[in-house]
Amino acid sequence: MDRQPVLEGSLSKVEVTGFEARHYDRLMDVITAGTYPFFIRRAVRDMGIGPHDRILILGAGTGRNACLIARYLSDDGRILGLDIGQEMLEQALRRCRSQPNVSFEKQRVEQPLPYRDEFDKVLICFVLHGFTQEDRLRIIANAHRALRPGGEFLILDYDEFEPDRTTWPVGPVFKRVECPLASDFVRRDWRATLQAQGFARFQLHRYYFGYVRLLAAKKADT
Repeated sequence: MDRQPVLEGSLSKVEVTGFEARHYDRLMDVITAGTYPFFIRRAVRDMGIGPHDRILILGAGTGRNACLIARYLSDDGRILGLDIGQEMLEQALRRCRSQPNVSFEKQRVEQPLPYRDEFDKVLICFVLHGFTQEDRLRIIANAHRALRPGGEFLILDYDEFEPDRTTWPVGPVFKRVECPLASDFVRRDWRATLQAQGFARFQLHRYYFGYVRLLAAKKADT
Protein backbone atom coordinates (compact mmCIF):
# COMPACT_ATOMS: atom_id res chain seq x y z
CA MET A 1 0.00 0.00 0.00
CA ASP A 2 1.25 3.51 -0.81
CA ARG A 3 2.19 5.26 2.40
CA GLN A 4 2.83 8.87 1.47
CA PRO A 5 0.50 11.68 0.41
CA VAL A 6 0.85 13.33 -2.96
CA LEU A 7 3.31 16.22 -2.78
CA GLU A 8 3.05 19.54 -4.55
CA GLY A 9 4.26 19.77 -8.15
CA SER A 10 6.37 22.83 -7.32
CA LEU A 11 8.82 20.51 -5.54
CA SER A 12 9.62 18.66 -8.75
CA LYS A 13 13.17 18.58 -10.12
CA VAL A 14 12.28 17.01 -13.45
CA GLU A 15 13.55 19.66 -15.85
CA VAL A 16 17.34 20.08 -15.79
CA THR A 17 18.66 23.44 -16.98
CA GLY A 18 21.73 25.68 -16.92
CA PHE A 19 25.04 24.41 -15.58
CA GLU A 20 23.54 21.09 -14.49
CA ALA A 21 22.15 20.44 -17.98
CA ARG A 22 25.37 21.42 -19.78
CA HIS A 23 27.51 19.15 -17.58
CA TYR A 24 24.96 16.50 -16.66
CA ASP A 25 26.91 13.44 -17.81
CA ARG A 26 30.11 14.56 -16.12
CA LEU A 27 28.23 15.33 -12.91
CA MET A 28 26.72 11.84 -12.93
CA ASP A 29 30.19 10.34 -13.31
CA VAL A 30 31.52 12.43 -10.42
CA ILE A 31 28.56 11.69 -8.11
CA THR A 32 28.99 7.95 -8.68
CA ALA A 33 32.79 8.05 -8.27
CA GLY A 34 33.30 7.17 -11.92
CA THR A 35 31.09 4.08 -11.87
CA TYR A 36 28.12 5.41 -13.86
CA PRO A 37 29.39 4.41 -17.35
CA PHE A 38 29.91 0.81 -16.19
CA PHE A 39 26.56 0.73 -14.38
CA ILE A 40 24.53 2.06 -17.30
CA ARG A 41 26.13 -0.39 -19.75
CA ARG A 42 25.23 -3.26 -17.44
CA ALA A 43 21.67 -1.96 -17.02
CA VAL A 44 21.21 -1.68 -20.79
CA ARG A 45 22.42 -5.28 -21.19
CA ASP A 46 19.85 -6.33 -18.58
CA MET A 47 17.06 -4.67 -20.61
CA GLY A 48 17.10 -7.50 -23.14
CA ILE A 49 16.98 -5.25 -26.19
CA GLY A 50 16.05 -7.10 -29.39
CA PRO A 51 17.48 -6.07 -32.78
CA HIS A 52 14.08 -5.10 -34.18
CA ASP A 53 12.69 -3.38 -31.07
CA ARG A 54 10.85 -0.11 -31.28
CA ILE A 55 11.68 1.78 -28.10
CA LEU A 56 10.21 4.91 -26.54
CA ILE A 57 12.36 6.72 -23.96
CA LEU A 58 10.47 9.00 -21.57
CA GLY A 59 12.97 11.64 -20.45
CA ALA A 60 15.79 11.09 -22.94
CA GLY A 61 18.16 13.59 -21.33
CA THR A 62 21.50 13.96 -23.10
CA GLY A 63 20.93 10.91 -25.29
CA ARG A 64 23.54 8.85 -23.47
CA ASN A 65 21.19 5.93 -22.88
CA ALA A 66 19.69 6.10 -26.37
CA CYS A 67 23.12 5.81 -27.98
CA LEU A 68 23.99 2.79 -25.84
CA ILE A 69 20.69 1.09 -26.61
CA ALA A 70 21.05 1.79 -30.34
CA ARG A 71 24.10 -0.50 -30.44
CA TYR A 72 21.76 -3.44 -29.89
CA LEU A 73 19.41 -2.52 -32.75
CA SER A 74 19.43 -3.51 -36.38
CA ASP A 75 18.42 -1.12 -39.14
CA ASP A 76 14.81 -2.15 -38.45
CA GLY A 77 14.95 -1.03 -34.82
CA ARG A 78 13.90 2.44 -33.74
CA ILE A 79 14.34 4.71 -30.74
CA LEU A 80 12.22 7.79 -30.04
CA GLY A 81 13.34 9.90 -27.09
CA LEU A 82 11.16 12.54 -25.46
CA ASP A 83 12.39 15.34 -23.23
CA ILE A 84 11.21 18.80 -22.21
CA GLY A 85 14.65 20.38 -21.69
CA GLN A 86 15.96 22.23 -24.74
CA GLU A 87 19.59 22.08 -23.57
CA MET A 88 19.35 18.34 -22.99
CA LEU A 89 17.71 17.75 -26.36
CA GLU A 90 20.44 19.68 -28.16
CA GLN A 91 23.06 17.43 -26.56
CA ALA A 92 21.07 14.33 -27.46
CA LEU A 93 20.75 15.39 -31.09
CA ARG A 94 24.49 16.01 -31.34
CA ARG A 95 25.40 12.76 -29.61
CA CYS A 96 23.16 10.55 -31.75
CA ARG A 97 23.41 12.41 -35.06
CA SER A 98 25.23 9.47 -36.71
CA GLN A 99 22.44 7.02 -35.83
CA PRO A 100 19.54 7.39 -38.28
CA ASN A 101 17.18 5.15 -36.30
CA VAL A 102 17.32 7.42 -33.22
CA SER A 103 15.17 10.54 -33.03
CA PHE A 104 14.10 13.00 -30.35
CA GLU A 105 11.10 15.24 -29.74
CA LYS A 106 10.38 17.99 -27.26
CA GLN A 107 7.45 16.72 -25.23
CA ARG A 108 6.27 16.59 -21.64
CA VAL A 109 6.00 12.94 -20.67
CA GLU A 110 3.33 13.47 -18.00
CA GLN A 111 0.90 14.94 -20.51
CA PRO A 112 -1.20 12.74 -22.86
CA LEU A 113 0.95 11.25 -25.62
CA PRO A 114 -0.33 10.21 -29.07
CA TYR A 115 1.24 6.73 -29.20
CA ARG A 116 -0.97 3.62 -29.18
CA ASP A 117 0.19 -0.01 -29.25
CA GLU A 118 3.33 0.74 -31.28
CA PHE A 119 6.40 0.22 -29.07
CA ASP A 120 8.05 -2.98 -27.87
CA LYS A 121 9.66 -1.25 -24.90
CA VAL A 122 9.17 1.98 -23.01
CA LEU A 123 12.07 3.14 -20.83
CA ILE A 124 12.11 5.78 -18.12
CA CYS A 125 15.48 6.29 -16.42
CA PHE A 126 15.87 8.31 -13.18
CA VAL A 127 12.91 10.50 -14.13
CA LEU A 128 9.82 9.01 -12.49
CA HIS A 129 10.94 9.82 -8.93
CA GLY A 130 10.97 13.53 -9.75
CA PHE A 131 7.21 13.79 -10.37
CA THR A 132 4.24 13.97 -8.04
CA GLN A 133 2.35 10.71 -7.67
CA GLU A 134 -0.52 12.04 -9.76
CA ASP A 135 1.84 12.75 -12.65
CA ARG A 136 3.64 9.42 -12.17
CA LEU A 137 0.34 7.63 -12.74
CA ARG A 138 -0.20 9.68 -15.90
CA ILE A 139 3.25 8.66 -17.14
CA ILE A 140 2.55 5.00 -16.43
CA ALA A 141 -0.73 5.31 -18.34
CA ASN A 142 1.16 6.85 -21.28
CA ALA A 143 3.60 3.93 -21.23
CA HIS A 144 0.79 1.39 -21.12
CA ARG A 145 -0.99 2.95 -24.11
CA ALA A 146 2.23 3.26 -26.12
CA LEU A 147 3.21 -0.39 -25.67
CA ARG A 148 1.97 -3.15 -27.93
CA PRO A 149 0.34 -6.09 -26.10
CA GLY A 150 3.14 -8.02 -24.42
CA GLY A 151 5.46 -5.00 -24.60
CA GLU A 152 7.69 -4.13 -21.67
CA PHE A 153 7.86 -1.09 -19.41
CA LEU A 154 11.37 -0.55 -18.01
CA ILE A 155 11.84 1.68 -14.97
CA LEU A 156 15.47 2.34 -14.05
CA ASP A 157 15.39 4.29 -10.80
CA TYR A 158 15.80 4.03 -7.04
CA ASP A 159 14.70 0.84 -5.33
CA GLU A 160 12.23 0.88 -2.45
CA PHE A 161 13.74 1.76 0.94
CA GLU A 162 13.13 3.93 3.98
CA PRO A 163 15.49 6.97 3.83
CA ASP A 164 15.18 7.64 7.57
CA ARG A 165 16.25 4.11 8.49
CA THR A 166 18.90 3.24 5.93
CA THR A 167 22.64 2.99 6.63
CA TRP A 168 24.90 6.02 6.85
CA PRO A 169 25.78 7.84 4.63
CA VAL A 170 23.12 6.74 2.13
CA GLY A 171 20.13 8.26 3.92
CA PRO A 172 21.58 11.72 4.66
CA VAL A 173 23.20 12.01 1.22
CA PHE A 174 20.03 10.88 -0.55
CA LYS A 175 17.88 13.44 1.26
CA ARG A 176 20.41 16.22 0.65
CA VAL A 177 20.91 15.51 -3.07
CA GLU A 178 17.37 14.55 -4.08
CA CYS A 179 14.10 16.47 -3.99
CA PRO A 180 11.41 15.53 -1.42
CA LEU A 181 9.52 13.73 -4.18
CA ALA A 182 12.28 11.14 -4.35
CA SER A 183 11.74 10.23 -0.69
CA ASP A 184 8.08 9.77 -1.50
CA PHE A 185 9.00 7.60 -4.49
CA VAL A 186 11.22 5.13 -2.61
CA ARG A 187 8.56 4.52 0.04
CA ARG A 188 5.97 3.25 -2.47
CA ASP A 189 5.16 -0.27 -3.64
CA TRP A 190 5.72 0.07 -7.37
CA ARG A 191 4.90 -3.48 -8.34
CA ALA A 192 1.45 -3.08 -6.78
CA THR A 193 1.00 0.29 -8.52
CA LEU A 194 2.01 -1.11 -11.91
CA GLN A 195 -0.21 -4.14 -11.47
CA ALA A 196 -3.16 -1.85 -10.82
CA GLN A 197 -2.33 -0.04 -14.08
CA GLY A 198 -2.42 -3.22 -16.22
CA PHE A 199 1.14 -4.56 -15.93
CA ALA A 200 2.33 -7.99 -14.80
CA ARG A 201 5.21 -10.52 -15.12
CA PHE A 202 7.79 -8.46 -13.26
CA GLN A 203 11.56 -8.86 -13.49
CA LEU A 204 14.04 -7.12 -11.23
CA HIS A 205 17.75 -6.29 -11.47
CA ARG A 206 19.48 -4.47 -8.60
CA TYR A 207 22.59 -2.26 -8.60
CA TYR A 208 24.54 -0.10 -6.14
CA PHE A 209 24.00 -2.44 -3.17
CA GLY A 210 20.27 -2.62 -3.88
CA TYR A 211 19.53 1.11 -3.80
CA VAL A 212 18.98 1.27 -7.57
CA ARG A 213 17.00 -1.17 -9.69
CA LEU A 214 15.71 -1.94 -13.13
CA LEU A 215 12.07 -2.96 -12.76
CA ALA A 216 10.58 -4.52 -15.90
CA ALA A 217 6.85 -5.16 -16.31
CA LYS A 218 4.89 -6.59 -19.23
CA LYS A 219 1.70 -5.15 -20.66
CA ALA A 220 -0.92 -7.86 -20.63
CA ASP A 221 -1.67 -9.56 -23.96
CA THR A 222 -5.11 -8.83 -25.34
